Amino acid sequence: MSNVWESLGHPKFILAPMVDASELAWRLFSKKHGAQLCYTPMFHSSNFARDKVYRKENFQTCSEDRPLIVQFCANDAETLLKAARIVEPHCDAIDINLGCPQSIAKRGHYGAFLQDEWDLLTKMVKTLRDNLRIPITCKIRVFENIDHTIKYAQMLEAAGCQMLTVHGRTREQKGPLTGVASWDHIKAVRENVSIPVIANGNIQCLQDIKRCLEHTGCVGVMSAEGNLYNPGVFEGLNPPVWEAAAEYLDFVLLHPCPTSYTRGHLFKILQTLFSLPETFDLRAGIAKGQSVEDFIKVIAKIKEQFAPIHAGKVPYNLEQPDYNLRLPPWLCQPHVRISPEDHLKKMEECRLRDTKNEKENINECCKREGSPLSKKKMKRLKRIGKINFNPRRTFEKCSKCSNPAGTKCEQKLCKVCCRTKCYNENLDCEGHRILIKTKRERSKKNDLTGKATKGNGDLKHSVSSVSEE
Repeated sequence: MSNVWESLGHPKFILAPMVDASELAWRLFSKKHGAQLCYTPMFHSSNFARDKVYRKENFQTCSEDRPLIVQFCANDAETLLKAARIVEPHCDAIDINLGCPQSIAKRGHYGAFLQDEWDLLTKMVKTLRDNLRIPITCKIRVFENIDHTIKYAQMLEAAGCQMLTVHGRTREQKGPLTGVASWDHIKAVRENVSIPVIANGNIQCLQDIKRCLEHTGCVGVMSAEGNLYNPGVFEGLNPPVWEAAAEYLDFVLLHPCPTSYTRGHLFKILQTLFSLPETFDLRAGIAKGQSVEDFIKVIAKIKEQFAPIHAGKVPYNLEQPDYNLRLPPWLCQPHVRISPEDHLKKMEECRLRDTKNEKENINECCKREGSPLSKKKMKRLKRIGKINFNPRRTFEKCSKCSNPAGTKCEQKLCKVCCRTKCYNENLDCEGHRILIKTKRERSKKNDLTGKATKGNGDLKHSVSSVSEE
């Protein structure tokens, strides 16, 4: 079906499928601000097909949600078909996730970890194409080699894929090693298939969308992180964070979702503002909020504090060293990752610093002990060092042995000596949570209660016997 893109309304601005992020409230919010087509979060086809509770908790839609594409991950054609048939009346296409690079996808054997299993992918795509009335689309990542990527896309097209989204990063480009997506790979795919191609990667502003469309020749552009950090990305706007957050919360009130989803969205919208030291309490308010009402109160405080600054009624020093931005921190703006090279350099510096600190800790302990440490003590020091153990910190010694005394022990003993003392002298130690006296008294009480009960039982038995006689 070569006219899939036309049947969806010629969408140019497309919201990506994002786990725990592209729920109904966010989709409707994004559509209000320029998104012309939205994907659901990725659903596990096996869970979706067999579990009504999973479906109810994860799949919500409404008439304003169309056009809508539902995305599934799968590694079995029949299971995928069962799940797809359930949502077929409620969406405009089914998408197969072949791009997830996360470790959970590797363990579950789906997403980008199926990109070498072409027979399986052919079977899954063909099964859906032959048994559903709505179009089948795929979202993929690229291979390092452009020619191999082209053959991969052509294989999916031949199997029955009717629209393709190409994320211009490889399976290994994720997290701090994300790096820059290759638009050249996307362009090569678009030039060698006859189905519509959507570009994904490097989209942080409206100018990026225009450059991507011009470079790749794709019919549309998909945004994920760019949309999360700035919901106005499709409009070319950078709204004040309190306006974007408050409007999103209005949609959440109409279409409730898990609090964790809402909190995640707010942290991304407010990420630049929360880099300022004066917003520490506001950040804590979002972190600890347990309801939409709690979040609304925090957003109101943010507006009260920063709206006068935004309006120019209150001066604000933009040259302060707290941030280095082209836009004020109270405006929605893209999140810029450090390059993989800078990340690796930073990790190496951290490793060298930790090694240096470890050697200093060992030397300090050697001086304190007066002799070289045994292998066992060195291993223990390294293990404890991972939780910022400071060997220079001095501990009060136990009054009966050389071990450190418990910091909350009233008798200034280590736990072993404290337990012995409590046992011999019938004591409790709240500091070490040793309750020998309490347990002994409870045991005596239980014994007395048991004897009394037994005595009453004997009395009842004797009375009963007399009555019977």
